[in-house]
Amino acid sequence: MRSLLFIPADDERKLAKGVATGADALILDLEDAVVAPRKPAARALAAQYIAQTRLREGRPRLYVRINALDTGLWQDDVAAVIGARPDGLLLPKPRSGDDVHRLSLTLRHEEEHAGAPVGSTSIIAIATETPVSLFQLHTYADSSSRLEALTWGAEDLSAVVGSSANREADRRTWTSPYRLARDLTLFAAAAAGVEAIDTVFVSLSDAEGLALECEAAARDGFTAKMAIHPGQIATINAAFTPSPEEVAAAEEIVRLFADNPGAGALAHRGQMVDKPHFARAERTLARAKAAARP
Repeated sequence: MRSLLFIPADDERKLAKGVATGADALILDLEDAVVAPRKPAARALAAQYIAQTRLREGRPRLYVRINALDTGLWQDDVAAVIGARPDGLLLPKPRSGDDVHRLSLTLRHEEEHAGAPVGSTSIIAIATETPVSLFQLHTYADSSSRLEALTWGAEDLSAVVGSSANREADRRTWTSPYRLARDLTLFAAAAAGVEAIDTVFVSLSDAEGLALECEAAARDGFTAKMAIHPGQIATINAAFTPSPEEVAAAEEIVRLFADNPGAGALAHRGQMVDKPHFARAERTLARAKAAARP
């Protein structure tokens, strides 16, 4: 996945346009985007949409953002949608890997009850929306085999902290606390052996700012970015798709090591390359292959 687009689960008009946006994944939102009186209807619409859309060839991956585990809503969210077999759930405001484990146990029960394959529903955790989670990022490693990715959220975190802003005056640069949250999420994902997904860019009119933030995220090691508007998808997909030049260089490095199986370090284009460069080249080729799928 390169792009994950949020869609309010109770908005039939936006749901109908979801597949055509070009997003690699759709996140049907049962949390912040849906007011309390609309949540039962949103659950039913989400389940219906997933059941219908998952049969389409070349469809995007389908996720549901449930409500947080400290609410009395999340169990009903899971029970309502799991029978439709979403690809995964987005867990907001976890406090640690224990919350991922707790959700995983509930998923097992609900999958068995619904007749869905046990273990088929993955989890993406928004690991920085609560301050305590920042001190528990190491616990996401080995929290559950279902954990697919970690991402981070600056808006909820800044609301809890009481920040008047989470970006500098240019509205592009993260302030220091939120750079820290971003960077720690990246390292925590690497430690857990899962994907790192960058957070949303909320300035819808700043196309250049979005492109710069996507480029920086891809450079640093994030493999995808969440989006709040279909107009952001093309920019995100482009940034997280390896360029022909990157693919060519990666192919050369992989071939170089294949031709020299006993070597620990080799010269490539005037620079030394070793095992970390080989691993990076393999990841680049895997990303390029995934992006080329219809």
